Amino acid sequence: MAAPIEFIRRIGPWTYIFFLLGLFIPSGTALIDGLYCGKEICYDVLGVTREATKAEIARAYRQLARKYHPDRFRVGDPGLAEETPESAQQKFLLVVTAYETLRDEESRKDYDYMLDHPEQYYSHYYAYYRRRLAPKVDVRIVILVTVCAISVFQYYSWWSSYNEAINYLSTVPKYRIQATEIAKQQGLLNRTKEKGKNRRSKEEIREEEEEIIRDIIKNKIDIKGGYQKPNLSDILLCKIILSPYYLCAYVVWYCSWVYRFTICREEYGEEEKLYIIRRYMKMSQSQFDSLEDHQKETFLERQLWIKENYDVYKEEQEEEMKMKMAMDPRWKRYRRWMKNEGPGRLTFIDD
Repeated sequence: MAAPIEFIRRIGPWTYIFFLLGLFIPSGTALIDGLYCGKEICYDVLGVTREATKAEIARAYRQLARKYHPDRFRVGDPGLAEETPESAQQKFLLVVTAYETLRDEESRKDYDYMLDHPEQYYSHYYAYYRRRLAPKVDVRIVILVTVCAISVFQYYSWWSSYNEAINYLSTVPKYRIQATEIAKQQGLLNRTKEKGKNRRSKEEIREEEEEIIRDIIKNKIDIKGGYQKPNLSDILLCKIILSPYYLCAYVVWYCSWVYRFTICREEYGEEEKLYIIRRYMKMSQSQFDSLEDHQKETFLERQLWIKENYDVYKEEQEEEMKMKMAMDPRWKRYRRWMKNEGPGRLTFIDD
């Protein structure tokens, strides 16, 4: 009697309790409600063995599905004398679950592993819900389709903006006059008058002239910024595909910059100066390209690539903006409203 007590005292009471539970809990405790077929074994539900082939599993499923399907079940059927519509439906759902579990090789492999290793509860839960909640469609396909859709929308929206810019420039007298002169020089507008049946209406001739002017503006004018002509290399899909090339090109450019201007102390060229100025102004390449040429010449004349000169220029621009706002009548009205009726005024109303 003293030996068992000494053994319990040495290993601890809780360890002894868990040891007894391990002895008396059967291996079937791996069958848990909510996992696969619950307390039932999927092979037993379909009436097949663990060595059954896919064809045998499918055959057993079809037989049981016809037997318990709610649309085929009839009360009083000799083969289902003790069944009710509710119990038959529950058995049908169990048969479907068993078939869905065993027809897939990966799912059947996980289920067999659960039967062979009933003690690994958490691993079984993870394997079951990982497979159950995993997306049915490959995520890579979803990402590819999304990127393609965004690229198509991006490309057509850019074309729409570009056509709007061309239509607007066609109405600007400066560009319209230049385009008309070019069209006359090329003989596109100096056509002889048509007679007879081939004679067109004035409306048709005017539409043709407008189309000629638009084509000349489109071909002769280089639009910069957000309304520039769309390029396939600028859409999202092409940028992703070409991202390794862009990354390598940037690394090469950066190393060249450091070597030329930091180590060798070379003088900046015009392109490098404009790049530094653009970085100081925190403008994108398209925004900087949309600036007029005389503005860029002014930047170079004032040597804004030097930080001290740019700080002075920035202060001047801020002061100029303040003066414009001070002289703007709308800004004056706003300040007057803020002073007299704005949120900074306190009013007291007598009861």
